[in-house]
Amino acid sequence: MAARSTRRRALTAAGAVLAAAALLVACAPDTRIEVDAPEQAAVELPEETRAQLDAAVQNAMAATASTGAIVGVWAPWSGSWVAGIGADAAGTPVDADMSFRVADVTRMMTCDVLYAVAAEGTVALDDPVVDWVAGYPNLTDVTLQDLCDGTAGIGNYEAVIGGSWITNPERVWDPLEIASFGLGQPRSAVGTEYRNSDAGYALLGMALERATATRMATLLERYIFEPLELEDTQLPRDRAAAPGANPLPGYRIVNNPDGSLNCAEPRDMTVISASLGYADSGVVSTVEDLGRYVQAVAVGATATDVDRWSDPLPVFAGAPAWYTTTGGALQAGSLIGQYGSVPGYMTAAFADPATGTTVVVVLNNSTASADVVRDLSWELAAIASRAPATSGFTAPEFGLPWTAEQYRESVSQTNICR
Repeated sequence: MAARSTRRRALTAAGAVLAAAALLVACAPDTRIEVDAPEQAAVELPEETRAQLDAAVQNAMAATASTGAIVGVWAPWSGSWVAGIGADAAGTPVDADMSFRVADVTRMMTCDVLYAVAAEGTVALDDPVVDWVAGYPNLTDVTLQDLCDGTAGIGNYEAVIGGSWITNPERVWDPLEIASFGLGQPRSAVGTEYRNSDAGYALLGMALERATATRMATLLERYIFEPLELEDTQLPRDRAAAPGANPLPGYRIVNNPDGSLNCAEPRDMTVISASLGYADSGVVSTVEDLGRYVQAVAVGATATDVDRWSDPLPVFAGAPAWYTTTGGALQAGSLIGQYGSVPGYMTAAFADPATGTTVVVVLNNSTASADVVRDLSWELAAIASRAPATSGFTAPEFGLPWTAEQYRESVSQTNICR
């Protein structure tokens, strides 16, 4: 059992009372999650701010060879901006209501389910994963909380099988199968350092399914999507399909025989099996839904029985002190959220709990490193932080440990097809 998880995650007697109350609430007709966030001004962001945001997204689209993007920026004291930008490969304009794959933002949702099921007493956060998923005797020291925090020391399966997702996107993967590719890699220390592990979230999803005898898609609907009224968010079934009835088309550039990128003929990755992402990166959503969700996470509305952000770890060795991770989420300055990519899409979603500033952005080409969409989201947040207050509102004291210009330059350096 990992000492770090045990030290900070055991439910206290007061927590047990809260868990019992939560169980009673879950049985009641009204299970809505209330999000206590700053009041949002019901106006558009100022024209100058919108122009800066649009220029940032256009720059990232050019750098990543994306034909389209969807973006939502909410600065409660100033206004909001939700837009579809560009078009698909056939020239059809992108609509802001289109759905897309949220990639690693799914990790926060899986952890939310863990916290909810633990609050009901079905599992404990410090349960060894082997209590719920058999066949892994070498994981006796790994807890469910370790899987959520990324401190289980388990490897990443995408690095091994990600190429096959491009060549055979309709294949249905079993969670045990995909997790095994991450588990087959050398282990690192448990409970003391963060490791980016999609296999860990696949194991966590399996553990939750077996503990509750309920599919992960149903657990997410029960504990997150329905209570937050996220009507356009779901974990799709395993069969290959587009991300919703009105999908943003997604693309991936493949290599020519000589190894160069075939930028002239991007491969359409809109229709793939969600099984390749499962509890790690399989959810689909819309920009409005995802904005509401990440704001709820940031203010603690989705995990009321744990101190989710109390003991973060550096995202990588030598990371800035302001860039940490825990609870399935990243903390960047005052922002809380996640980012990542799946074939066809790169998505980022971050929110600031104090000011309510929220940024969601998706690019429809997954060829570049997902760090680009993270950097873009931080650039957008920096622009939003400088937005002037609209009538009747006061701009908050809000600073980030970076400038928009820093991340504009970082995004521009990607340049995969220019």
